[in-house]
Amino acid sequence: MDLQLKDKVAVVTGASKGIGLAIADAFAREGVHVVAGSRSVTPELEGLREKYGVTAVPVDLATADGPRTLVRLAVEQYGRVDILVNNLGAATPRQSFLDVDDAEWLRIFDLTLFSAVRTSRAVLPHLLAAGGGSIINISSVNARLPFPAVVDYSAAKAGLTSLSKSLSEEFASRGVRVNAIAPGPVRTPFWTAPGGFADATAAQAGTTAQEAIDVVVPQSMGISTGRITEAHEVADLALFLASPLAGNITGAEFTIDGGLVKTV
Repeated sequence: MDLQLKDKVAVVTGASKGIGLAIADAFAREGVHVVAGSRSVTPELEGLREKYGVTAVPVDLATADGPRTLVRLAVEQYGRVDILVNNLGAATPRQSFLDVDDAEWLRIFDLTLFSAVRTSRAVLPHLLAAGGGSIINISSVNARLPFPAVVDYSAAKAGLTSLSKSLSEEFASRGVRVNAIAPGPVRTPFWTAPGGFADATAAQAGTTAQEAIDVVVPQSMGISTGRITEAHEVADLALFLASPLAGNITGAEFTIDGGLVKTV
């Protein structure tokens, strides 16, 4: 299927690993000019630069200037931006809401919500000048499900989902589509890195991290498919939403969680 994305220009945040890296890879494979922003350029992101010509921009997107810098560099290089994927986010598993102080709330909101606010604000004038485009926000099922271990992250993702709705309502008539993707657990360093959620789950269950992510998590969370989501599956959904094939889809939230969320 031709997604009609060749030679489009996409800005992807949080692109050094996990879902962001998979999205940058998928877009590049479709012939999109990808400008990938992250705090550091990982070997994997460097590999995309060498293979597909992805522009890797080391930038701190949790600052006020970082998003503007990323968008400015994309426009300077390609003359426009057609697609923005706000993927950056962070969470730290904790025992209780009482363990999260003001500094942590601010850090998580800067990374997970305000980076998307600022990058969207920087890119929207360019999308509007071009007559339209697409913004895709990577939210989470945690925006709607109670998960005290990441209470600050969940609240930030709820804000991101709400932001998607508001932007879609304001800018749809001017050609800009805004949608959200809400993954459940995804096999990324978010889960698999040392000290991540797989290790925390394994410690509680008395098993290995691999067993935790392959068996314990799907069973304990009631994931209908019996497995967690792969990063490339989220990337494939982002590709479709960015494409003209999804030309009348805006203000929507797409859950990709293997059936974790049971409610309608």
